[in-house]
Amino acid sequence: MSGSGGHRPDGGEAASADMVSAGDEHVVELEGAAPSDHGRVEVEVRRSARRRRTITAYRDAGKIVVMLPQRTTKAEERQIVPEMVSKVLAKESRQRSPDSEPDLLRRAAELSREHLSAVGAPLPASVRWVGNQNTRWGSCTPSAGTIRLSDRMRPMPSWVVDYVLLHELAHLVEREHNARFWSLVNAYADAERAKAYLSGWSDALARTETARTEPSQAQPS
Repeated sequence: MSGSGGHRPDGGEAASADMVSAGDEHVVELEGAAPSDHGRVEVEVRRSARRRRTITAYRDAGKIVVMLPQRTTKAEERQIVPEMVSKVLAKESRQRSPDSEPDLLRRAAELSREHLSAVGAPLPASVRWVGNQNTRWGSCTPSAGTIRLSDRMRPMPSWVVDYVLLHELAHLVEREHNARFWSLVNAYADAERAKAYLSGWSDALARTETARTEPSQAQPS
C-alpha cells in the first residue's frame, strides 16, 4: 500500500494511503503498534460515506484517529489500521524532543532566546526527564534553576514538549501563574494547540485508569 501526505482537520499533516474499500465508529487498542510506541495506543476508527479511496490517520489529543471509506471491509480494516497507526507513530518519533540532558539544556536555551529575550532569556541550571511526575507534565525550582519534565511526554511531538519546557522556563522569571506569566507562555505559537493536546492525553489516561479499576462484568455463557 503506497502512502502520501494528507491533512488533518486542524490543518496539520496526516499520514494517508489510497485503498478502495461498512458503517460504524469505534475505538480499539493496539499494543506494540510500532517500535516507537510506548505501551498501548488508543485508536478511533471513523468511516465516511463521502470517502471513496482516501484513508488518513492523525493524532487527536490522546488517541490516533483513522478515517476510512464507508465500504472498507473488516478484513481490510484489520490490515490498514495498524499500518496507518505505525506511520503516525513513526512521524512523531522523528519529531520528538531531545533525549539527553545536554540536548534538553540546549533546547531550553534556544526556546529562551526565541521567546523570553525581552525578560533576559533566563537559562536553567539543569533540565532532565523524570519518572515520578504522574500528575503534572513539568516542574521548576526557580531558586535552584532546575527543570524536570515528565517522561510520559517522551512519545509526544516536540512542539508539545517545547510548550511545557517554555512554561517551566517562564517560572524562572515569574513564579506565579499570573497575567505576566501567561503573557510570556501564550506568546508561543502552538500554546493553545499544545494545551488541547495535553488535555486530551490526560482525559484518555483518566479513562484508561477508570477502566482498569472498575470491576469487570461477567460475560453471558
